[in-house]
Amino acid sequence: MSLGPVGQRIMQKLTDAFAPAELEVIDESHKHAGHAGARPEGETHFKVVIVADAFKGASLVHRHRLVNQALAEELADRVHALSISANAP
Repeated sequence: MSLGPVGQRIMQKLTDAFAPAELEVIDESHKHAGHAGARPEGETHFKVVIVADAFKGASLVHRHRLVNQALAEELADRVHALSISANAP
């Protein structure tokens, strides 16, 4: 499944912020249809798997905060839920 505009923006922002060795952005909105925060057009629930040097030595909480900061605009507007797996190589 290809990403829509919100998913593509997430991919670009994470690439710009972290230059990751690995990055996967998965739109899981279809799993939440009818739930609170879900929109009929989708792109509200995402899973991010990212591996980047920026996460070396960082705690789990700090890694999540870094990702959330990079995506602050999306989280404040369109994205209702974000599952994060952020690790160092």
